[in-house]
Amino acid sequence: MIETVAVELASGPVAVRLIWDRSPRPDAVVILAHGAGAGPEHPFLAGFAASAARGGVDVVRFPFPYVVAGRRMPGPAAHAVATWAAVTQAVAAAMPGVPLVAAGKSYGGRMASMAAAEGVIEPAALVYLGYPLHPPGRPDRPRAEHLPRIVAPQLFVSGTLDPFVDPLVDLDAAVSSCRDGSQLRIEGARHSFEVAGPRLEPAVIGAELAPGVLAWIRARSID
Repeated sequence: MIETVAVELASGPVAVRLIWDRSPRPDAVVILAHGAGAGPEHPFLAGFAASAARGGVDVVRFPFPYVVAGRRMPGPAAHAVATWAAVTQAVAAAMPGVPLVAAGKSYGGRMASMAAAEGVIEPAALVYLGYPLHPPGRPDRPRAEHLPRIVAPQLFVSGTLDPFVDPLVDLDAAVSSCRDGSQLRIEGARHSFEVAGPRLEPAVIGAELAPGVLAWIRARSID
């Protein structure tokens, strides 16, 4: 499998490492991007990827260029979109004929949606793990205007206590504006899907989300 991808930026190419979680006979491949505050090896993503691979789907994780450069804050959105384009092209070439799903935690999912809205990527479906509909406490600054332009089915996985999706009526409106939008709500969960009660490790939380996401993917994007 391809281990690195060159992302062409105005400042020069950036080598992006691909992390593969393989399934013996995958019926889809999920490209999974990280959130703004964590890289691709975050336990939540690792747990999700491992669980999805056990469920019959390949998962490919990657860092955005700002993480490669050792920075904590995301760079321009154009850099993220270019990364999505390069990684998607490489994975599609490595997995011909296998449906490709673009997914991401928070920022990573939002950048996937922007790439899809611009026509830079054409995945079979998109999955957002905690889509940041607006900054916390700022529903007056929505980030959903581009979503209706996306042709592929979109799944919004959100906690009912997520401050980036408050109030949830805003999410209803965003989902209904999509050509084919769906929701998977996690009762009592916050932005990282943690809930009240005994603390679960992020890897466990990610692993527990995967089966529901795979069921939706198979219903929507795989004939």
